[in-house]
Amino acid sequence: MDIAPRTTRAGTAGTRGPGRVSGLRAAAAAALSALLLAALPAPQARAAATLTNAGFESGGVGTATPVGWSTYSATGRNAASFTEPGGRGGGHRLTHWSSTAYAVETYQHLTGLAAGDYTLSAWVRSSGGQNSAYLALRNCGSAEQRTDLPPTPDGAWVRLVTSVKVTGGQCTVSVASDAGAGRWLNVDDLAFTAGRTGLAVKGVDVSSLSKSEDLGGVYRTSGGSPGDALTILRSAGADYGRLKVWVNPADGYNDKDRVLATAKRIKAQGMKLLVDFHYSDTWADPGAQTTPAAWAGHSYTQLKTDVYQHTYDVLSALKAQGTTADMVQIGNETNTGMLWPEGSTDDWGRLAGLLKSGASATKAVSASTQVALHLADGGDNALYRWWFDNATAQGVAYDVIALSFYGYWHGPLSGLQANLDDISARYGKPVLVVETAYPFRLDSDDGHENIIDTTAELVSGYPASTAGQAAWLRDVMNVVEAVPNGRGLGVVYWEPTWTAVPGNGWDPADPASGNGWENQALFGYDGRLLPAAGWLGHR
Repeated sequence: MDIAPRTTRAGTAGTRGPGRVSGLRAAAAAALSALLLAALPAPQARAAATLTNAGFESGGVGTATPVGWSTYSATGRNAASFTEPGGRGGGHRLTHWSSTAYAVETYQHLTGLAAGDYTLSAWVRSSGGQNSAYLALRNCGSAEQRTDLPPTPDGAWVRLVTSVKVTGGQCTVSVASDAGAGRWLNVDDLAFTAGRTGLAVKGVDVSSLSKSEDLGGVYRTSGGSPGDALTILRSAGADYGRLKVWVNPADGYNDKDRVLATAKRIKAQGMKLLVDFHYSDTWADPGAQTTPAAWAGHSYTQLKTDVYQHTYDVLSALKAQGTTADMVQIGNETNTGMLWPEGSTDDWGRLAGLLKSGASATKAVSASTQVALHLADGGDNALYRWWFDNATAQGVAYDVIALSFYGYWHGPLSGLQANLDDISARYGKPVLVVETAYPFRLDSDDGHENIIDTTAELVSGYPASTAGQAAWLRDVMNVVEAVPNGRGLGVVYWEPTWTAVPGNGWDPADPASGNGWENQALFGYDGRLLPAAGWLGHR
């Protein structure tokens, strides 16, 4: 697929680095650009209540100012904005590109708008690596709203949205870039419609927190002040806490009593609670769904009873202490089933019976608690169709489709978006990414090999840095927010508090086991909150 802005640059646009500008000059240019763009007067050109030439099909190839649009460049490079062949829906697209560093905005002013909420949607591609590249709604009578473009190294188009409250009858739709030489973006098929988007869930899985604190873990604000990790994360914007439940774990953590204690803290912060039943004494995932030792040898009929009683016991205890679960996962990453071998996907009738037992127990405790079914491999649409088609055929009732999506394992953001869009429509359910994370560095803080520790394992366009981690969380949230019909519930960051504390390793049966996750936490090696946590305050 052609992802370069022009055929004469094919194969180079996505790999060229920014121009050789000193850090001071680059920062000054970016600041000047932002100041000038923000101060732009309302254009005298086209003004209407609907977008004109939203697909950039009018005006011809190479037009620096497409019909209906205006262009402004703080660096005097209006020509960095132009139309060219290669549109998503039609024959043309808007491109920002220059052989030298540039800052440019392509914008359209709308008037005659009724007061209320509006959403801009657009399909985008980008080289990544710009100082900034974003869609914006400004001059709308409320705070400017932006959505940053993600890098798209696979060349696929990604749909983004941004919403704003309009007062005063007008609004400016903007596509803006501040970039080094050779960096580019493509935009096509914009729409400006009534309505609003946003995320209901900006969560954190804090299952390891209790053990970390008991073993001496310390958490700090970004400014360095020590504090309660949940308070710090809540202040950053987290509104959901996720806790896994093991039946009889070797170290005693993540069992019923520990979950009850941490649930009190989560609810005390004004956060909602997501309970993740593994139905195991240890990790449950696509490669291991080990039946709890206390249930070993039980018949299938007894296992259904075990699932019901365990689920009901934990959830009713939570309710009794005033911390009713808001959402419950019946199983964790159940791609291949649960409670092997009885609950394997080799026998969907039996797996469905176990899932129904957990769901029935959940609703028996609280009819308002949402039931989620959770798979890994969030970019694998064929897997999700196969699995949920079978669950549907077996009459399994649920409220939410939950996904794990780690880009270094599960593919590009475009794959996540395609899957979310399809399954939310196919099954008529909201979708929730309940696990994602990204490294802010590659080296280890405890001498134990990290899960992701080489540049070859990283997602293209996202370095192992604090900025790369923040961009990853931002872009996953933006993709979920763009799910049509408001069915994108949100994102949960997995184990942001799992820092390198001796004794708090991977194996609950081995205190000497190390932690391979500390470089993906949201607290740095000095204990300070990292910039990525700021995206927990996403609109």
